[in-house]
Amino acid sequence: MEETADAQPRSTGVPGLDGILGGGLMPHRIYLIEGEPGAGKTTTGLQFLLEGVRRGENVVYITLAETREELAAVAASHGWDLSGIHVHEVLPDEDLLGANDRPLFHASEVEMADTLRTILQVVEDRKPSRLVLDSLSELQLLADNPLRYRRQVLALKQFFSHRHCTVLLLDDRTASAAGDLQVRSIAHGVIQLDHTVKDYGSERRRLRIVKHRGRDVVGGMHDYNLVRGGMVVHPRLVAADSRALQRRAQASSGLPALDLLLGGGLEEGSSTLIVGPPGSGKSSLAAQVAAAATARGERAAMFLFEETASSVLHRADGIQQPLREALASGLLTMQQVDPAELSPGQFSATVAAAVAAGVKVVVIDSLNGYMNAVPDERFLTMYLHELLTYLGQHQVMTLLVAVQQGMLGGNMTSALDASYVADNVLMLRYFEHEGQVRQAISVFKKRGSGHERTIREFSLTAEGLQVGGILSGYRGVLTGVPVPVERRDASGA
Repeated sequence: MEETADAQPRSTGVPGLDGILGGGLMPHRIYLIEGEPGAGKTTTGLQFLLEGVRRGENVVYITLAETREELAAVAASHGWDLSGIHVHEVLPDEDLLGANDRPLFHASEVEMADTLRTILQVVEDRKPSRLVLDSLSELQLLADNPLRYRRQVLALKQFFSHRHCTVLLLDDRTASAAGDLQVRSIAHGVIQLDHTVKDYGSERRRLRIVKHRGRDVVGGMHDYNLVRGGMVVHPRLVAADSRALQRRAQASSGLPALDLLLGGGLEEGSSTLIVGPPGSGKSSLAAQVAAAATARGERAAMFLFEETASSVLHRADGIQQPLREALASGLLTMQQVDPAELSPGQFSATVAAAVAAGVKVVVIDSLNGYMNAVPDERFLTMYLHELLTYLGQHQVMTLLVAVQQGMLGGNMTSALDASYVADNVLMLRYFEHEGQVRQAISVFKKRGSGHERTIREFSLTAEGLQVGGILSGYRGVLTGVPVPVERRDASGA
């Protein structure tokens, strides 16, 4: 059954949050937004009201703790104009500072009743369709016991139910460190804001939809940022939402010899892990696939965790890769990621935005930098699997660069084993030959098609990347110190 216009969800005005909530907030309901001071509750409330202003609605902000000037300062920091919002202060009288000669009454007997009476009068006078009450902690402290507080909140809910008003109640948890369970049970929906401080870099901000009656929501923790312009939510990536059965065509890498090694090329929607020691050409090989895609007229995106875009372009110029031209044409985008400021959800949201813009090849350089960016993420491998599955279901070819510790031999290790996550694994190795250090390339895994089981020579030259002949005259190439294989004559001697 279709929802009537009056029952359709209302936008929160917060980018990314409506999708998590199943379309937004249901109208004429009470919602609780809880979080410690600094989590972004006031910013969220103002965005909710400004969205109402944009839609021509009558909106009210009732503050029990902050002054109008403090709210104006918050708005100014985001470049907002609060002229369309009616801000009503319900603050203690400054005469209370010298009230030693007054009769003593319990706050619940006087201040609680006066505060509620003022709130109800403002609603009756202004008749808002959106209202923010900041904050519930003041009401909880004014109530002399939990029963009285719950009854007052129930009375507020009953009052608003007949006023066609969508209400956000903000709670800073100062009155109850564990969260306001009284209001949680009464509210139609609960949004929990959380921010934690990492050992290094910016703090981590996440939100969770604790409750939203009658709506399907995206569960779990979602990263968000507070930037100039307000809160921006990065929904948790759920690959299951885009599952589809699709045929995967092969695409050329731009190097015929490499295509031969790969059994014809790389499949659309596949993920390829390029692993090897530092300086062996991993980034250049990933850039080659991106350059080949732009040459076909496809869009590509490179996310750089370690190198700068300038150094990547300078190296590409030296090996005849037309990355600079692709960048100028708009077919290629390069984004340098600051590991100290990254959150997993923010990175996934950035990649998803690139996919929505039509990108067909994504390069992540490197996995080591990505892992260092989220050292406290316990489920990094699962997170990476979800990201690669999402990209594969959107027919996006993904190149992952992973640096191995060590230069020669079989003792080389990688801090993150993503080989079982990726569809294909390309391995680069150094080996010694007649006083020279050379490079070799081989395909260790390929799910999309058959491939050569050979080891070929690989080099970076002024004419471009070169994949040479099969190193058939040696054994132990992968150990770094190959030895010639003695050839036997036809008689077996």
